[in-house]
Order: sequence, then C-alpha cells, then structure tokens
Amino acid sequence: MSNRRGFLRDCATATTGFVFAGFGNVKPALGWQSSRAGKRREVMVGTRRVRTIDVHSHVYVPEAWDLVKDHVAGENEANSRPVLNPRNASDRLAQMDEYGVDVQVVGINPNWYWAEPELARKIIKIQNERIAELCAAHPERFVGLCSVALQHPDLAAEQLEEGVKKMGMRGALIGAMVNTDELSAPKFNPFWAKAQELGVVIFIHPMGPLEFPEGQARFKGRQNLVSLVGNPLATTLALSHLIFDGTLDRFPELKICAAHGGGFLPSYIGRSDRCVDNGGCKTISKHPSQYLKQMFFDSLVFTNEGLRHLIAETGISRIVLGTDFPYGWQHDAVDYVLGVPGLSDEERVAILGGNAAKLLGIHI
Repeated sequence: MSNRRGFLRDCATATTGFVFAGFGNVKPALGWQSSRAGKRREVMVGTRRVRTIDVHSHVYVPEAWDLVKDHVAGENEANSRPVLNPRNASDRLAQMDEYGVDVQVVGINPNWYWAEPELARKIIKIQNERIAELCAAHPERFVGLCSVALQHPDLAAEQLEEGVKKMGMRGALIGAMVNTDELSAPKFNPFWAKAQELGVVIFIHPMGPLEFPEGQARFKGRQNLVSLVGNPLATTLALSHLIFDGTLDRFPELKICAAHGGGFLPSYIGRSDRCVDNGGCKTISKHPSQYLKQMFFDSLVFTNEGLRHLIAETGISRIVLGTDFPYGWQHDAVDYVLGVPGLSDEERVAILGGNAAKLLGIHI
C-alpha cells in the first residue's frame, strides 16, 4: 500500500534515536562486550550456511522515557527505567556479528500499561515510529514488533493494525498481564481478534515486579528471585489462562510466541493434562499439551538438555532462537542449539532461523 511505502521511505532517511540497552537495574554481562574489529560469524550446519533469526531482543526509545518519567516514581521507577547505556546501531551490529545472529526481532518492554489514552497514544506512536526507522535503515538485520496500549484494548487493536499495515511490523510485544487483568479477560477479545485477522505474531514477555504487585515480598532474598523465578512464572500463568479460560479456543489461529521457553509450563505440562484426565479441569475438552502445538517458544532455557526437553514437549516447528539481548542471558544461544543432542541438521536449521522466517514472513 502506498502510504506504507512512503512511511518506510521516510523512516529510512530519518535519524533514529535509540538507546540499545535493557531496562531495570541490570548490567550487560561481560560476554556482550562489543567487538568492532571482529569478523561476522557465519553459522554453519554441516556444509550449509544458515541465516539465524533472534526473535527476542530489546531496544529503548529515549523520547518515550521523556514522556513517562514524570509519571513513574518509587519502586515502579526502579523497575521501569532503562539502563542509560547508549549503543548505536554499529555497536549492536558488531555484537550480533560476533554471536552469529543475522537478524534481530526488536521490541520494547516495559509497556506503560498505566497510561491514560491520550498519553498512551503519544508513547506508542513515538516508540513504533523509532522501531520502524531502525528496521528501514537496516532492513537485512532488523524487523520490528510494535508496542500497543493493551490497557485500552480497542486502541491496541488500532495500533496493531497501523503498525503492521503502515509501518511494516511483524506483530506486537505485550506483557504477561495488564495491570490486574489476565490476557484471557474478555475485554481483550478485540485485540486478539485483530491479531488473528492480521495473522501476525504476539510475543508475550513478562514485566517482572509489575506483575506481582501483591506478592513481591516472596521474591526478596539474596538474589533477584523476581527475575529468576517471577518472570518465567508470570509467563506460565499467562499461557495457562489463555488455555484454560478459552482464549485459544475462541481464536484458534492466533500466533502466540512466549519468552523464556514459555516459562515453566512446557516442562510440567503433564500436570495440566492429568487435571483434564481426572475431570478437575472441565473448562476445556482437550489436553493442555495440545495447545502447546498452537504456540511458539523461544530457545532461552540455558542448557542443551533443557532445550531438548522443550523440543520433546512442543515439537521442532514450535521453537525459535532467542537471546534476550542485550541482557547477556545467552550470548551463546546459537551454540546451545548446535549442541542439542539427537537433532538432525534440518531440525537445527529450523530452530536457528527457518521457523522464525515462516512465523514472521522473513525471506532467508
């Protein structure tokens, strides 16, 4: 469509303002240091050069922070404010080259779900425009997931459609819940309907303490248990609600992709299945494990055996490469896929890039 071509042409010539860093009180791991002079790693499977696609990476738009900083205070600020660690596109590309990542799918978290409609429109507009500019400037290396104001479901549906049809986005990145509402709440049906209509991916990523406002005390300790336990738990709860509350039955063609390997759900899906067998879970007629075949999961589970088990529970076609860049959680994500025992070359190629290419409409 002509307005999309014009928008992307303008984006390609714009000066993109980004801080290429994460959010919250985290520092990039040592292994993520830039290697400007390093040669681009070409990932090989057998004798085949494989184009890799990382579906899980983050960016931050400084102008958006300028809009929200006066509204965020106290602990919310500590959990929402990004690390002010500037990275330009050349730095990020150098790191991608070093780790063997050809394409990154970029999105923004946190989601600012507290914002009223007028402010939410401004935040989302600037974030999506900047993501589109980055992708237009480096079309072979980046594709975007748009932000949406999901606290206002009808508005979110409009923003998703605009992001996809006008800005070339491949879907949206959303939190694992919206304020106190589960993603399966009926109020979100307009958004899910639009996502299914457009046929785009919705990437679910937890937001840490914001999703456990009543129970943060349980995560306090000598380590950051919100990150270690809370984040995968939030994703587990979100996916379980989508299954048991009927969202995936109402919208069977949804393309859901879950961060961090889907949390704890795939590894313990047998308990959910048993609940159906025993008659204790009467809201659905098929096994929860069957719904896993409707979802996609990033590979961010940290061990070869963990990834092997995730594959066993969900199937090869459901797994896509993820790094959580720039946190440093898994800069060796490509090697974990290469090291999973028992996979054929074709299966490794699928996880490293083939599945994501099909899911996101990327030509490789």
